[in-house]
Amino acid sequence: MSTSSESLNESTPLAPVRPMYWSVRREIWENRSIYLVPLIVAAFVLFGSLFGLIGLARKIQSLPAYNSATQHTMVVRPLSLVPAPIMFITFLVGIFYALDALHGERRDRSILFWKSLPVSDRITVLSKATIPLIVLPLIGLALGMLAQFFLLMFSHAALLAHGMSPAPLWSEYRFVQEPLVMIYGMAVHVLWFAPIYCWLLLISAWAKRTPLLWAAVPPLVVMMLEKMVFQTTYFASLLRYRAIGAMLEAFVRSPAERGSGILDQLTQLDPVRFLTAPGLWLGLMFAAACLVAAVRLRRNREPI
Repeated sequence: MSTSSESLNESTPLAPVRPMYWSVRREIWENRSIYLVPLIVAAFVLFGSLFGLIGLARKIQSLPAYNSATQHTMVVRPLSLVPAPIMFITFLVGIFYALDALHGERRDRSILFWKSLPVSDRITVLSKATIPLIVLPLIGLALGMLAQFFLLMFSHAALLAHGMSPAPLWSEYRFVQEPLVMIYGMAVHVLWFAPIYCWLLLISAWAKRTPLLWAAVPPLVVMMLEKMVFQTTYFASLLRYRAIGAMLEAFVRSPAERGSGILDQLTQLDPVRFLTAPGLWLGLMFAAACLVAAVRLRRNREPI
């Protein structure tokens, strides 16, 4: 009996450990704000958008049928703007998560336990970088699409309740372009903001206290010194370009489209210009350097 069980054990392949997968799962388990905060914000955005449906029927009814541009703007604008605050809050959650990701484990001394496990510092740092670069954007995308879907259903019901046909709503909403533009926009901002997240992870691995101040003060000091000594603002322009450059490099919009705030057409996307922008690749190189430095710092850091 023992011989057969031994042969069975020898022939049964062992499941892979997958340290990266379980490290990411651990981050999600330990930081419930990763999904709770975007979920709460999505609920508030959806609840607030429902009040705008009260006047939607009258607006559509007052629109001239021949003015398709105005009709598209007034009908689709609320649906197109719903994902924006949800995705913005995922960016803020990613910032605060990155600031505390490596600092928190030294503060509560849990780093001693995690270092005792057979998980390398490289896997640990990469798993923490995965949260703002992959997990949070996916959560934002899913919640944004769900919020649009529910608002579309509620808009349909509101029009029917007012005795109106929902045909303009369904004809003006772009079911293919909207999700594609949303996915493209999220991917663009993840790549563009990668240096910010990785810089915050580096500060989190280095700072002994108040990592937020250590992350914000050096850029402010550089801007002040440049202004006082050289009377220039090149570094401030660089930071501004990093904050809003994704929209400038990845999208093409006419003045009228900039005023409407609607991004739902494939012709508004410019991936070639974005992928050839020097700012993108310089930022990714800086992000990689920050991750390498964060790995080295974690390897030598002790509890606070």
